[in-house]
Amino acid sequence: MKRHLPVALAAAAVLALAGCGSDPAAGAKAAPVGVQPDQDVLSGVQKNEAAAALLPAEVRAAGSVKLGGAVGTPPGAYYPEGKHELSGLDVDLVNAVAKVLGITVQREDAAFETILPALGSGKYDVGTGNFGVTTARLKTIDFVTYIDDGQGFAVRADDKTLNTVTDLTQLCGLTVGTGAGTTFEATLNAKKDVCAQAGKKPYEVKVFADNGAVITGLQQGRLDVVMSTINGLRYQAAQPSAKTRFVGEFHRLDVGFAFKKGSALTPAFQAAVNQLIKDGSYRKILAKWGTADSAIAESLISPPEHP
Repeated sequence: MKRHLPVALAAAAVLALAGCGSDPAAGAKAAPVGVQPDQDVLSGVQKNEAAAALLPAEVRAAGSVKLGGAVGTPPGAYYPEGKHELSGLDVDLVNAVAKVLGITVQREDAAFETILPALGSGKYDVGTGNFGVTTARLKTIDFVTYIDDGQGFAVRADDKTLNTVTDLTQLCGLTVGTGAGTTFEATLNAKKDVCAQAGKKPYEVKVFADNGAVITGLQQGRLDVVMSTINGLRYQAAQPSAKTRFVGEFHRLDVGFAFKKGSALTPAFQAAVNQLIKDGSYRKILAKWGTADSAIAESLISPPEHP
């Protein structure tokens, strides 16, 4: 099931969302210290004519773009418990960019692994879903960066076997859960031989299309450790009901709005993000979601992957 709605008005019935494989961790009852999910950080954002002028003529005429967005766990994009309106860092940033450019965004909730291919087909003009900038993706996708996030690990709160994970050999012999089509899946599969090289039993990778299934598997003991976004796992670990513990960063990545290669939209989106950085709105949005340490100094178009 997918929904076609303007981002500012994105809504869906709770039962309908549950039928789409909703994320049980998404309806977080509490937020990390300092996070203010209901804070208004957009009312002061104004249209910037110079940035808007960079939009292709046909987009200025239409006044809108089509966005495919993944719905997952806080603080990215999620449906808070008991509410029908989409919320999160990605949502606020999209809305802020739209205000700067003077356009509306027609959003369709989509499965994470389907969004990047759909950009190439023209189904969407832009995609969001905490997409990390990688060398492999840069072959077919252009990015406009907006935060620095990356890959991290979490375990059950009562699991004392792993205190920190900084090397994949620490996962040898364990069952690791992650999301389908993610950089996490690619990293784990590409480096599976590290355990054999160390003379250890290999780790097993279990991949899920639904983020909620990953966390449920961890909570129920079917997974030993999960690999996901640094910000997402930290946010979740701050929820007492989640009963998870963040155990370390593995690899930082730029995260950005995704476009098909050569998209004419990238200069305008880059200018909009940089305007938000310049006027202070960007910092307010990140502070609202407890992700200030992921701030970037400047938005870039398709930078190389972090070493």
